Amino acid sequence: MTSGYTNGKRATPMPFALRMIEALKRHSCNWQDILQTVQIPPASLTDGQAKITAAQMETLSALTMQRLNDEALGWFERPLPWGSYGMLARASLSAPSLEVALKRWCRHHGLLTQAVSLKLSMDTQHATLTLLTPAVAPEDLEFCSVTLLRNVLGFASWIVDSRIPVQQVSLAYPAPMHAEAYGDLFACPTAFGAAHTSLRIERAYLRLAPCRTEDAARAMLQRALPLTVRHYPQDRLLVQRVRQLLRDTPGLWRHADAVADALSMSTRSLHRQLANQGTHWQEIKTQERQRLAKSWLSQTDRPIQQIASACGFEDAKSFSRAFKSWTQLSPDQFRRWERDQRLQLEV
Repeated sequence: MTSGYTNGKRATPMPFALRMIEALKRHSCNWQDILQTVQIPPASLTDGQAKITAAQMETLSALTMQRLNDEALGWFERPLPWGSYGMLARASLSAPSLEVALKRWCRHHGLLTQAVSLKLSMDTQHATLTLLTPAVAPEDLEFCSVTLLRNVLGFASWIVDSRIPVQQVSLAYPAPMHAEAYGDLFACPTAFGAAHTSLRIERAYLRLAPCRTEDAARAMLQRALPLTVRHYPQDRLLVQRVRQLLRDTPGLWRHADAVADALSMSTRSLHRQLANQGTHWQEIKTQERQRLAKSWLSQTDRPIQQIASACGFEDAKSFSRAFKSWTQLSPDQFRRWERDQRLQLEV
């Protein structure tokens, strides 16, 4: 037995595996040996509650695509030969921003098939990728929709070398028996029965510049499926997101686990990713406390106790002690100094 298949979390719904086997059957391809390779008992294919690991899903997808010579797994009006999605990836390498790269991807995808269409739209804070599926068979709609969304998300994460957290997924089909698995698939709120299938992210990620070379693309395309099957590990905007969250939700000051939960990750992952970016939770918390304290002391007449509470301190004494360690001044001294500086500028 291959330990990579027996270990790891089983999070991918078995019905996704069933759709691939059904595609093989429609094209009279041998499928029993593939199931044996990925260690899926044939009888379990019809268990709507069963799940497989990411490693199983990755290998099953690769073998099915190769045997069908169709990277779309039979969803569209014609096969997409091996290398079709690699062509889309290469066409976006020179884009000046992720926004342009995704717009190219959506436009070029329309040249491959008329069965679906992809559109990127934006407002001041969010970007939404909408997927329309006018010519996808009902039995393939769920697997096609999920895979295409994860495909685009995986590519976008790879080209800017950053995990891109999803804020909301809307799906134009009823909730399936395995609806709870969508928490692992997208790690965000999910709405079923929507008018259109779409995925929403923060627009800030679209401003990131692609950072991949042709050599990097060649290496990635030799094993591209993990980008679709697995979540990208590192979030380049994580520090910015943590800071913004602390500014928007002062009640989270004392609790790293609450911040991690708000960001849809484990506390351990939060600490690890911050360390990878050369910082840590305590440092960010201290910096944001200083920023807020200095702002309120210099720009408002709020009592010291009120400022201390807003910054997550239990009392004014502990706040004053911490503030003096930051600035060598007490809060009152800092407030007077700031006012003196303003008066000098006004003279």
